[in-house]
Amino acid sequence: MDNFQKEIDERANLALSNKFELLLFRLGSAHQDDKPELFGINVFKLREIVPMTNITRAAGMKSPLLGMANIRGQLIPVIDLPAVAGCIPATGLNLLLVTEYARSTQAFAVESVEDIVRLDWSQVHAAESGVSTRNITSIACLDNNNNMAMVLDVEQILHDVIPSVREVKEGDIKIKTFKLKPGAIAIVAEDSKVARQMLEQGLKAMGIPAEMHTTGLEAWEKIKKLYKEAQEEGTSIHDKIALVLTDLEMPEMDGFTLTRNIKSDHNLKDLPVVIHSSLSGSANEDHVRKVGANGYVAKFEINQLSAVIHQVLEDATH
Repeated sequence: MDNFQKEIDERANLALSNKFELLLFRLGSAHQDDKPELFGINVFKLREIVPMTNITRAAGMKSPLLGMANIRGQLIPVIDLPAVAGCIPATGLNLLLVTEYARSTQAFAVESVEDIVRLDWSQVHAAESGVSTRNITSIACLDNNNNMAMVLDVEQILHDVIPSVREVKEGDIKIKTFKLKPGAIAIVAEDSKVARQMLEQGLKAMGIPAEMHTTGLEAWEKIKKLYKEAQEEGTSIHDKIALVLTDLEMPEMDGFTLTRNIKSDHNLKDLPVVIHSSLSGSANEDHVRKVGANGYVAKFEINQLSAVIHQVLEDATH
């Protein structure tokens, strides 16, 4: 138990220093002669790794959903990850990665697990401009020898395979009043394509204008630019930015570091910051408090998000 707690504490410290641990695994190759690609997932999302077990396939289930597995008394859906990535495993589906994501549990079937590596988020780069597949959110540079791993967009995969979130519309929002200065916008940092789309729809339905960014670093540079413009115009940063809404896991700069940068800057510390993340749980909520965020909500329930934003904006006016 002491070793387990030590591991949790170590990961907590990593999360507060723009570092994280990436589980590396293989799914096979797209073509018979190709070298198997290396994929990765944040260890924070991982509950456990178990050998392949019996899977019950319900009527009407289609690939890449394999069926349901009973793991420690819990029935959870199993997703054929090689099928999602367009790979063919040479030795079959041998392991299950049991993950916890946004209050749901699911297992990803993989061929093999390679290693766990400790990285700085600055070693991870957004993949949208250079990778064609919709299921990859970023590329992790593992060392100085050009060894790389493709980091999976778990939000996109789950949205495609187990679609439980419908399009957000204005009628879905219970809270209608948000205290915004005219011209002020929300700065949003989110690397997942599908999560960004849902946030864009949700904020539009709330009547909150937003500017979307794919990395924490990109959002931070924009915030500094808007502060400089406000200084030149003789106005307040609050006339430019109503709030910052950020994910935690992001290439180049994570949400913890972005929040800490804002809250440690004398000129920006009063900007409301809401963290919106699939990394739910008490440990992450403790991290959120440590970096000084004004609010935290687990992905993705639109009325929980709107309630947190409403409360944070109310508090900012008092």
